[in-house]
Amino acid sequence: MDCIIEVLENYGPMTGKELQQKVKMEEFYIWKACNDNEKIITKTIGKRYLRFDKVVDGYARLSPSLIREFYSYTVIGTKKNYEQILSKAASLEQEIIHISKNKFKLAHEVIKRIVEGQENSNIINKYVCFLIAGDVVFEMAHLEPRPESSTGRLVKGSDLDIVVITKGLPDSIINSLDLSIYNQKNFLLKNPSYNEEIDYVIKDISKVREQLKFNNFKFMIASKVLYESKYLYGSLDIYNEVKKMVADAGIPEKIAALEEEALINRNNATSYLLKCESPLPEEENLKLFYTKEEKEEFF
Repeated sequence: MDCIIEVLENYGPMTGKELQQKVKMEEFYIWKACNDNEKIITKTIGKRYLRFDKVVDGYARLSPSLIREFYSYTVIGTKKNYEQILSKAASLEQEIIHISKNKFKLAHEVIKRIVEGQENSNIINKYVCFLIAGDVVFEMAHLEPRPESSTGRLVKGSDLDIVVITKGLPDSIINSLDLSIYNQKNFLLKNPSYNEEIDYVIKDISKVREQLKFNNFKFMIASKVLYESKYLYGSLDIYNEVKKMVADAGIPEKIAALEEEALINRNNATSYLLKCESPLPEEENLKLFYTKEEKEEFF
């Protein structure tokens, strides 16, 4: 504990990740120390939003997780540096918003280029809508290097989650569009000047209607993504139709109820972990402290 306060006094406010790099403590102990000492002030920025996780009872947890929030979105300092804490937190928030806007702009440019390169670009603009989801829409995107799941290649933080909604298009046009997006995915992943990951799905609006039944884990995830997503490119008519379908299916109310449940889970997890004297088994940590993906990224 004394070493944490000494570092903060000597170096001034810093993020959880910066502090961990200075004191070299195990992540649980440094998180607990910073959240359980009246001499230390923490300022967390950004938003918390719903994430579905099978290892959590009821599936509902908040994102970012406790450790991601601490590492990337929390500024820590001592009372004497309170104004510096606020200033650094404000700068961090603006940086994250800037990262998110840049990722949105990149996604738009990529999809625009793909559509304009299609033989049937006019048809696609009329019968396809491209949505963007994930960290970007919450202005919570980050640049922490992380391994892409299929190759292990390191990418620049948050991926570009793109949902492609089609309406009655023939398979030939869909397949051509799919191949073009896949090729751009590989290009952005392998080009050192980008190192960005596109994660995308293509589905007809009839499948959207089926998924909005919200009656199994996969449909719950798909519905949540459709609810959160923002317009990126293509048909505004399809975008508005999808959003109306989401509202008519009662998805906003279902998400709100689950967000409330997730907040209760987060508060209970925080209280429980602060009472623990030592780290929990991996299975419990995955439920309370971080996700499997984050464990691979951070530790």
